[in-house]
Amino acid sequence: MSGMNTEETNVDLKDAETRDAAGPAAAGLDAAGPEDAGPQNSGPEVATEPAPVAADTDATEADVSEADLDQEEQEKQPMTGGGERAEDAPSAGAEAEKNGSVKLKIPEEEEEEEEEEKFTGLNKEELLRVAGTPGWVRTRWALLVVFWLGWLGMLGGAVLIVLRAPRCRDLPATNWWNHGPLYQVGDIRAFSAARNLKGLEQKVSSLSQLKVRGLVVGPIHVAPADNVEGLSFEEISPEAGNPEQFKVLVQTAHKKGISVVLDLTPNYQGSSGPWFSNTSVTYVAERLKSALVFWLDKGVDGVLLSGVERVASVVPSQWTDIRAIVQNGTDERLNKRVLIGVTERSSAEDVSTLLSSTGVDLLISRVLRPGSTDTAELARSVQLLYSAHNQTSLAWSLGGRAEGHLASLVGPALVKLYQLLLLTLPGTPVINYGDEIGLIDEDNKFPKMLWDSDEELNGTLQEERAERLSCRSFFRGLSELRGKERPLLFGDFLLLSNSSSSLAYLREWDQSERYVVALNWAEEAAVLQLSGAALPQQATVVFSTNSSVLPESSVDLTDLRLGPGQAALLKFPYIRV
Repeated sequence: MSGMNTEETNVDLKDAETRDAAGPAAAGLDAAGPEDAGPQNSGPEVATEPAPVAADTDATEADVSEADLDQEEQEKQPMTGGGERAEDAPSAGAEAEKNGSVKLKIPEEEEEEEEEEKFTGLNKEELLRVAGTPGWVRTRWALLVVFWLGWLGMLGGAVLIVLRAPRCRDLPATNWWNHGPLYQVGDIRAFSAARNLKGLEQKVSSLSQLKVRGLVVGPIHVAPADNVEGLSFEEISPEAGNPEQFKVLVQTAHKKGISVVLDLTPNYQGSSGPWFSNTSVTYVAERLKSALVFWLDKGVDGVLLSGVERVASVVPSQWTDIRAIVQNGTDERLNKRVLIGVTERSSAEDVSTLLSSTGVDLLISRVLRPGSTDTAELARSVQLLYSAHNQTSLAWSLGGRAEGHLASLVGPALVKLYQLLLLTLPGTPVINYGDEIGLIDEDNKFPKMLWDSDEELNGTLQEERAERLSCRSFFRGLSELRGKERPLLFGDFLLLSNSSSSLAYLREWDQSERYVVALNWAEEAAVLQLSGAALPQQATVVFSTNSSVLPESSVDLTDLRLGPGQAALLKFPYIRV
């Protein structure tokens, strides 16, 4: 700031000297007139003129020095914007600007240069002119070739991956009865406190929690023991309920996704056989055909008949008609109707022959003999039936109307073991009511069903209830898992190990997780050494009948230890060989 003020002071001084020098000359010219414009003679008058100029110059220099001092005093003042300076702002604007703020102004020439440096791109004509040059043409073609080669390479890689990837297996044709257990209620009066079809309808929600897919009801028709003349298939026994109750039961079950199968075994209360005598088979079969049409029109999803070998062999033409009525679906029904046969035969060879000759959809037999500990024979029977038939037509059951309940047949300690067996074999499990809680037969083979309540129990009763709840939870978990996992629904069956008292097999499907079932019927611990190309060394425990023996989540298949009467369900991921 002081440099700028000094330059301005010097300029003012020069201007003052010029004005002082020109002042007398201008005055002399004004006093002389036109006639004195010519040359003048030098004389004494000219020599006396410089004195006033010198005096004026000294005065001017003094003024300038005084101005410089004032300027320096102003620069020493503090730069504040308040007080008296604010009042003098209009008159001292220039001085405030010099002392207070610095304004930077870019010259117009610099702005023009900056604008010239900005790149605005090429216009259309320039782009077209450059694009047509040989260099750019070659570059574009090279980039285009690289792009298409890369695209074709990726396409070829994708095709190669698809071709080399293992193809997913086609799902087998299944029906509703292959997707969950069938639940039998042989005596309506024993199942609920209401002792009729209304009470059964009120328990449908509980059955839905068990993930059952079919409810086998009855028989409930009028059939005096060994009295063929009193047989009435279309009439519901008054002890069981009435037609309206049955209608509501079917509707309620369908809403829960449960199909209803009606047991129409003719002589279910007699001792002369399910079809009375041989002489009456033709008559009974003819009556049955009209009854089938009646009940199927009521919304029934299938029929169960005991002693199918007799009617199929004695009156084959009648049996063919019975099959056609039940099994031939209509466009009005989305679900196929099931024809279930029951036989007392236990030989796997006989059951296999009967399954082929009768043409039933499912055949319930006694292949799984209660109380038998011959696991080698069990493994052979299962393998024979699995090899000879599609597993969608196999059914597995322990107990029933004639045999009684599972806990009474095998003992309470093995109930969970047999639940695991039934729910993991290739085929459809058929469960007798109460087997999910370990219900035990009492005076007859239709004991009263036990339902849990909020009633306070003490001692033994509380322990029994806890055991019932444990069995039910185990069954429910297995049933739910079976309904979700393809290996357990329709997967391949592979025998891994069997001895006099233990059994192990594998269930697998395509690239899904694998499931290993290991069972020990012995009263002492057993060690199973499972190995092979399809097995890893480690597997994860999914279910165990005794968690204290297999507390770990992971076990060694080459050294699998099972406690007395213990069974376990293990799994491991698919291994690509």
